[in-house]
Amino acid sequence: MRTLLYNCGEVAHLSTGDDEYPLSGNRMLERNSLVHPPGMGILIDSSKILKISPMEELVAEFAPWYPAKSENGGTRVVDIGGMAVVPGFIDSHTHLVWSGDRTNELSMRISGKSYKEISQIGGGIMKTVSSTRSAPQSELVEGGLRRLESAIKNGTTSLEAKSGYGLDLDTEVKLLEAISVIARTSPCDVRATWLGAHDFPKEMTNSDYVEHLISDQLPVIAELSLAKWVDVFCEEGWFTNEQTEEIVAESKSYGLESRLHVDEFVDSGGLQLASELGSVSADHVACSNEDSRISAAESGTVQTFLPGTPYVLGKEINLPIKQCIEEDWPFAFATDFNPNCPITSLPMIGSLATHRIGIEPIAALAAVTRNPSTTIFQDEGEVRGVIAEGCSADLNVLWSPSADSWCQTPGTSPVSFTIKNGVIVNSNNVY
Repeated sequence: MRTLLYNCGEVAHLSTGDDEYPLSGNRMLERNSLVHPPGMGILIDSSKILKISPMEELVAEFAPWYPAKSENGGTRVVDIGGMAVVPGFIDSHTHLVWSGDRTNELSMRISGKSYKEISQIGGGIMKTVSSTRSAPQSELVEGGLRRLESAIKNGTTSLEAKSGYGLDLDTEVKLLEAISVIARTSPCDVRATWLGAHDFPKEMTNSDYVEHLISDQLPVIAELSLAKWVDVFCEEGWFTNEQTEEIVAESKSYGLESRLHVDEFVDSGGLQLASELGSVSADHVACSNEDSRISAAESGTVQTFLPGTPYVLGKEINLPIKQCIEEDWPFAFATDFNPNCPITSLPMIGSLATHRIGIEPIAALAAVTRNPSTTIFQDEGEVRGVIAEGCSADLNVLWSPSADSWCQTPGTSPVSFTIKNGVIVNSNNVY
């Protein structure tokens, strides 16, 4: 069945002919070259975009019987009422699967306790670990699917999901297997990351746990093909740069590439290390120095900012995004969805980027579509995050004729309906 999206408003295609690479610098601001004006049509054949042309040309060629009929001969025409179309959103950093509740930590943060202090008194990651270890896999799958449904309602069509709330072999396998079930069940593309190096379990010394990760967890994770990447919480008070390098090097020998948590609270040289290790993405990077940002741009490591995290921690969202644009350093945005940051909405992240940091909506859109796509689909020879002929039909039709509206309704999805691989997977009836 072919589908012709007729009467499109603005179409933010974000395609420049080199779509396998992230947009950066002033190219992120060239709205006239990144957005088709109203009046275009998009012809979808199976899971791919076949043609993008003025809508009347497409009707004349593929649906000359329209508007007398809306469907004929294996082609249907969908009049989207002049609403804008943008690529499906791609969330490249989430902690999708876990059990338990940490809502009590908000009061602790309000009283002045830091992330590290909360962890030291029994909260934080280890509290979630305790709940997750005892949870049956069915519960983890159910919770993950519920959260993923929320993300899809907000326009997410592809998502990275980490383990990391097990910190032992059995639970890490349980988490990654739950992610695998979710990936097979949901229409959303879900890609798994092994984050065994999320924290240190209380039952082991730090050095013993690093050895356990390398000798016990890693071989099993690799043999079962449960993850595409390894991640390490490389941060002062957690895993050192040396430990991170050792874990990543061993993981690479098993065929796992890396995407790393770095420089969230202090500049510990994590971004520089990620660049030297060839990580596809270095995430948080709030405190990284300029030299390391230059190294990341030169090495192809995409800086992935997570503005939802300082937002829920009650901190200023002081991220050098404008400087990244000025200096031509590629970057992406992600939600960092986790028990402490329960944000499944990339439009909410876009709202923070535009309303609080002052980034142009079109640049922020590239940072949640085309740019994270290059870190997730890098080795698959498949371009996503753009609207271009020959590419996967992952699209969001908005409630507004303007593509800029994608990030201007915090608290409410800006998406009318979502198409994933040519199929409508979400239809919102509110706004």
